[in-house]
Amino acid sequence: MIRPLRVLSLYEGFFAGGARILHSDVIAGLAAGGAQHHRVLSLTSAARRDASLQLARDDTRYRRLRRAGVRIDALDRIAGDHPVHPEDFTRPELERAAHLFADADVVLSLKEQPLSLVVALDRAGLLPARPVAACLHRSDPTHSGPALGWLRDAGASGAVSATIACASSTSTAYARAGVVTEQAWVIDNGIDTRRFRPGTRAERHRIREGLGIPESAPVVLLAARFDAMKDPGLFLAAVARHAAHSPGAHYVMCGSGMTRDNPLFTALLAENGIDGAVALHALGLREDMPQLYRAADIVALTSAFGEASPLCLAEGAASGAVPVTTDVGDAARMVAGFGLVTPRDAAAIAAAWDDALGRRSELRRAALAARTRIDRKRMVDDYRGAISSLLLPSVLAA
Repeated sequence: MIRPLRVLSLYEGFFAGGARILHSDVIAGLAAGGAQHHRVLSLTSAARRDASLQLARDDTRYRRLRRAGVRIDALDRIAGDHPVHPEDFTRPELERAAHLFADADVVLSLKEQPLSLVVALDRAGLLPARPVAACLHRSDPTHSGPALGWLRDAGASGAVSATIACASSTSTAYARAGVVTEQAWVIDNGIDTRRFRPGTRAERHRIREGLGIPESAPVVLLAARFDAMKDPGLFLAAVARHAAHSPGAHYVMCGSGMTRDNPLFTALLAENGIDGAVALHALGLREDMPQLYRAADIVALTSAFGEASPLCLAEGAASGAVPVTTDVGDAARMVAGFGLVTPRDAAAIAAAWDDALGRRSELRRAALAARTRIDRKRMVDDYRGAISSLLLPSVLAA
């Protein structure tokens, strides 16, 4: 009897983020098939976010993987503003990691930050000969800090043998940044279309009622963390423009830091003249995103940089909301045929929202027709093929 293929995934930690959602979805899907056995090593056991300490075991992605039968090991460290550097690891941590690497057939690194561990193991002479692939999820590697250097060095030494990018823009950007590996794949993001689906009229009414939003009100949703990359200031500037001529519209902002408890957020509200007269719902971090998308007419993205294949656009579209996005990463390619792309200008974004609302029936039909294209099954199958291909060279060499 042939044993399952053993795959180890490296996480920087467990905290909110599209890349963690996607990678966790991939390995849960692969583990469900039985032909692969998945395990996770997290470089941290907690994360400091928004002035609070979030334990890994309380994270939604962590709990989902455990329910899927994926074993999770974590180093006793706290994720903060900076990644763990190669020289930070202790000898016992390296020996523990080396044992997990040796027990795997293939190693996947969720983004480049966990590669500090690969570099540390290599420097210490403890890195087992296993194919390692870096799974890349951004289109501006220069914003990765020292992790880009770790990826470049590991690719040059052969410690990392492949990259798996979630977008063509990602693959191109990392190649331009000097990342060279033996193999490279582009696997477009996919989502669980059973979870992200259009709501019934009763569901939509219930969700809106819970938020205090009238059934007939236009709703624009931004699902993003409070970060310069997401440019919440540009979204709020567009809100101010749009609300001036659409007083009945409601605007929903959700994600880490998107709350009036965040002084930087409230400063942006004041800067854009947004007061109680504007129906702005600042919800912060939420775990009920499928419901919120079903309540929305538009899913907006105003990012300035860094995006590759933004999950929020696919999730919103699959739920019946019209995507309106700035031209970042592969966003324009993602929404082609059912969404709108705007310049990074508040007036232009507000005008695009009006256009999307005016064409909502047409664009909603097109978005729902694209659900098969963005379903996760294709993505999981592509990852399965890439992992098998990663192992092939070592099998042939043996």
